[in-house]
Amino acid sequence: MLSSKQRAALRAIANREDTILYVGKSGITPNIEIQARDALRARELIKGRVLENSLYTAKEAAEMLADMLDADVVQTIGSRFVIFKRNPENPRIEI
Repeated sequence: MLSSKQRAALRAIANREDTILYVGKSGITPNIEIQARDALRARELIKGRVLENSLYTAKEAAEMLADMLDADVVQTIGSRFVIFKRNPENPRIEI
């Protein structure tokens, strides 16, 4: 669980990040889960977007992915979301 100060710090870092994960009309497939897991392991912080033809809202998609990956939802704004999970072996982001 992240504190509000930690969330604020992660939001500031996420502003500079590119969107790398897209959820489309197929929803959250096993492929998207694998892609998100690998990206979290490498980056610890990922930004995603829910496309207009998706059945999910950004909040729903972010919460589903966070539950699947045992991560924390940092932020959802409009169709975009940010997820964080610390890499225990090689932490990159200090909060």
